[in-house]
Amino acid sequence: MANAVVKWIEGKKFMGVDSTNHSVVLSTPDEGVGMKPSELMLVALGACSSVDVVGILEKRKIKLTKYEVQVSAEQAADPPWTFEKIHLKYILAGRGLNEKDVAKAIELSEGKYCSVAATLKGKAQITTEFVIEPEEA
Repeated sequence: MANAVVKWIEGKKFMGVDSTNHSVVLSTPDEGVGMKPSELMLVALGACSSVDVVGILEKRKIKLTKYEVQVSAEQAADPPWTFEKIHLKYILAGRGLNEKDVAKAIELSEGKYCSVAATLKGKAQITTEFVIEPEEA
């Protein structure tokens, strides 16, 4: 079972602690520290998918030299400002990297393995794209 604790620090600052005792600071933008809670959800989606994609590519003996996911989202104009569209752009480089393997890894993550994507699906439209960059010499 997954669990987490959110502790109030002061003002509008909080600390989230997960089941492995790792923490993250959260706040509103006016506090000047910590992540916005809603954007932490975007980070969670990108990270969840990244664990899958990197793992799948490693199993295919692909050695990554660069990996990044840029997550952007559109929110509703009115409260509670739900995410309506979320887009993930994967940027990769590596030896043996090809479009077929990258597309399959992203598809498996989004459709089978990533619990965050599965939770958000049906609430927000999630789209993806990827760019394979040449390896640096």
